[in-house]
Amino acid sequence: MSTAVSPAPAASAAGDTPLLRLEGVSAGYDRAVILEDINLTLAEGETLALLGRNGVGKSTLIATLMGATVLRGGRMQWRGGDLVAVPAHRRSAAGLGWVPQERWIFPSLTVRENLAVTARPGKWTLERVYELFPRLQEREDNMGTQLSGGEQQMLAIARALLLNPRLLLLDEPLEGLAPVVVEELVRAIGQMTLDRDLSFILVEQHARQALELTSKAVVMDRGRIIYDGASDTLLHNPDHLNQLMGFA
Repeated sequence: MSTAVSPAPAASAAGDTPLLRLEGVSAGYDRAVILEDINLTLAEGETLALLGRNGVGKSTLIATLMGATVLRGGRMQWRGGDLVAVPAHRRSAAGLGWVPQERWIFPSLTVRENLAVTARPGKWTLERVYELFPRLQEREDNMGTQLSGGEQQMLAIARALLLNPRLLLLDEPLEGLAPVVVEELVRAIGQMTLDRDLSFILVEQHARQALELTSKAVVMDRGRIIYDGASDTLLHNPDHLNQLMGFA
């Protein structure tokens, strides 16, 4: 039985300035162009599943939003302003939270110290992330190196939430984890979708779980978007999903 929680609808009404808008974005690393002609709009409070096979550009798109790639063309707008003009080191302060595949926790700090480093004033507090991830409170005096892979992932997500972002970027948070930990993380992400002040983009290989957690889905192939629509549409048409994912 699914543990997912139905995502809240987008908070912004039609006609409002979107939280994020990409127009004709091309980007990559050094001279290599990975993304081509990416057009994407995300409303305030909207939740997006970013799907596709390995190597199609999903993580590159997330890295581009954080300023970690070379932008070759196009426009990126954040809450109506020019995101490209925001230096990479200022984008988290502007409201973007990133949980990369590598997690990047501080191994020589305790759980509580890891969380304190990023905490900013807002509705996401230490107490609230402990409610979301009780394991972290149980291990708050443990060093980062003393945590399991699943606990490190919980810590990485909790640390990003304490930035009190408007948009949370989750890059394959379920990858390589035991089923019991996946279930716990799915429950937590489901709870996060109920926060109308928080949008998120979920990059995930577990396509069905990602679709259950989100209101909108994008499927990528060879650096381009080949589907942009409602998550429910793909969730209830697995043959079409398989075809888009290249599994047909």
